[in-house]
Amino acid sequence: MACAAAAALASVMVACGDEPGVDEPAREGLAIDIDGINYNVFITRQLNLGIPPDKAYYEGPPAKPGNTLYGVFLQACNISEDEDRTTIAVEDFVVEDNQGNEFEPIELPRRNAFAYHPRVLGKDDCIPEAGSVAQLGPTAGSMLLFQFPLQVTENRPLELIIRRALDSKRVELDL
Repeated sequence: MACAAAAALASVMVACGDEPGVDEPAREGLAIDIDGINYNVFITRQLNLGIPPDKAYYEGPPAKPGNTLYGVFLQACNISEDEDRTTIAVEDFVVEDNQGNEFEPIELPRRNAFAYHPRVLGKDDCIPEAGSVAQLGPTAGSMLLFQFPLQVTENRPLELIIRRALDSKRVELDL
């Protein structure tokens, strides 16, 4: 009886438009659909550039004093049923803390095998590409790199906002 009640409640919530990422931020590990592409944040973690594998994720200057670097590792896959439909992946991301402060990702060079770079995705195509070092690595995703002042990590929840023209969604980051 309890299972039937829970199933009925879940179907009502879906029917009422309670969509993850819109009404409430989605959680890490839950895919959200934006214009036929599923975005899934697998993990968010602080980077320590003094240890492997973090040295491979980012070969740039360390965080400024009083700041820290975080990698947001995600996957974007075209889930369209239409064989001919290609879609360009989102290129506009921002992290927002609970005080309304916004942080944009650090631009990473194309040669960085772990960096998220938007591109056109065909049916069942993903970022990172299947078989790539980013997809096969421990995070299984491409990285967006952010630098935050240390005090911002206390202004939780921090949310990744994935922006596309008329369709923005949020993912609560687990840090």
